[in-house]
Amino acid sequence: MSNKLNQSMSLAKPDALDINNKQKLAIIIGVAGLFILVLALFNVNFPNEAFFLLLSLALIVLGTAIFSREAYLNKPEGIKNDGTWFKSISSRGLWGWVLGLVLTGFYIVLYFYPKYLGLGLNGGANTGLISLFDPLSQLLSGRNASQWFVYGTLYTLAILAFGLKFLLKYRHNRYQQWRTASVMLFQLGFAFLIPEFMYVMNNDLPYYDLKSIWPLNYYLFDEWSVKAFLSTGNIGLALLLFGILSIFIITPILTYKYGKRWYCSWVCGCGGLAETAGDAFRHLSSKKLYAWRIERWLIHFVLVFSVVMTTAVVYSYLGYNSNEFWLTRGVFISLVIGFLILVFLGVMLFKRHELAKDATYGAIGFFIVIALLIILHFTGSTEKLFYIKPSALRSAYGIYIGSIFSGVIGTGFYPIFGNRVWCRFGCPMAAILGFQQRLFSKFRITTNGGQCISCGNCSTYCEMGIDVRAYAQSGENIVRSSCVGCGICAAVCPRGVLKLENDSMKGRINSKEILLGNDVDLMKLVNKD
Repeated sequence: MSNKLNQSMSLAKPDALDINNKQKLAIIIGVAGLFILVLALFNVNFPNEAFFLLLSLALIVLGTAIFSREAYLNKPEGIKNDGTWFKSISSRGLWGWVLGLVLTGFYIVLYFYPKYLGLGLNGGANTGLISLFDPLSQLLSGRNASQWFVYGTLYTLAILAFGLKFLLKYRHNRYQQWRTASVMLFQLGFAFLIPEFMYVMNNDLPYYDLKSIWPLNYYLFDEWSVKAFLSTGNIGLALLLFGILSIFIITPILTYKYGKRWYCSWVCGCGGLAETAGDAFRHLSSKKLYAWRIERWLIHFVLVFSVVMTTAVVYSYLGYNSNEFWLTRGVFISLVIGFLILVFLGVMLFKRHELAKDATYGAIGFFIVIALLIILHFTGSTEKLFYIKPSALRSAYGIYIGSIFSGVIGTGFYPIFGNRVWCRFGCPMAAILGFQQRLFSKFRITTNGGQCISCGNCSTYCEMGIDVRAYAQSGENIVRSSCVGCGICAAVCPRGVLKLENDSMKGRINSKEILLGNDVDLMKLVNKD
């Protein structure tokens, strides 16, 4: 009699835990590629760095591709989440925690201790892992690699390799195919290659990811950045103007037409990594009520912080004399406060009843921001903002929000809290787009409650922590600020209950009330345009 106890309560054996010989070979190939990077990390000198870098990256991609083909192409089309809760790495088991600690440790070293990765100090030659990437950096931009180039290369590689895995897994779903190809293209082109080529054309230009919009690109309006753009002539001025237009014109128009999914699920690099490399952990996003409450308070706190911080930093390098430059400190503060008042009045006038209790919280937040800006105007100076040095304020945001939250926690905690930790709780760009989506977007997810069998797949695999099943059961459209329109809830539904739509604003937010035949003129309702 076997002493092995089967802990599974499933009627079917969780065979998804088993991997075939080709998948074992794929793991060996991928680990061999990672092993080369580990050797470089420990200062192993390779005779031909370009060859070994290419070999390492090729082995990682090849191993991922072989494993993915065996995992999905040998099965019928359809979403395969077999054994998700039986795998240690995807169910907060030992391997999940190990992976989380490794990723978190890598981000901490990358952001705060790059010398341990081999970054040459004071213009010195690189060593270790960073020196392994020197040939690729020299090829693209004619300069040695930095820790950010290494990070960008590995980031792009992860999206491309796991993007291929995602394409195979969701090969039956055209929407998933197109949006995955989109984030792969934007990451490779706009975030990785184009900035390197721009440096070759004009090395005075600061790094500029064309798809990174303020406040996600929190350093766009820093003094050094603005001066660098203006000092490079027309191309720098055009890029600066493009950044401003993206905030006030391009983003609202696209969000109105398509919802925040145009950015969060089709363009953004953070979302791209979450959707591809983080797909195996999407079910770990908490759907509990307290998580949703923390999410709302935290993400809007970060948004308020980013607005006040950016305004304060710009304020610090403007002057008082309108003869020197028309945009003085007084004019700038007045413009910011005036814009916020217009937004507030518009929301209160047209959307107050829809927002209900949220309108009250929004009003409180609005008055706090206005009060802070007024305090800034009467107490701020070139040396002090809120009695803090401008550089310290900017540095605090960069370290705590841009580095620790978005990088260390946002990515390092994939195996623990799900793949959208940063997008749910910290991204100020997601907060702005969510605000626009909630108020005036045509996007919604429609539901056919009569077909719902309450299987719970939609809620389980919602990476943003939305209880989709509750909406489906009541036949209510899903209009949530946090929804990124990834479409996975619709993809995993076995009954076709959910559908992503861009339609008119009319009837977008519907009532849960049940209409009886005696309560409505049915013929009038049928003939209604």
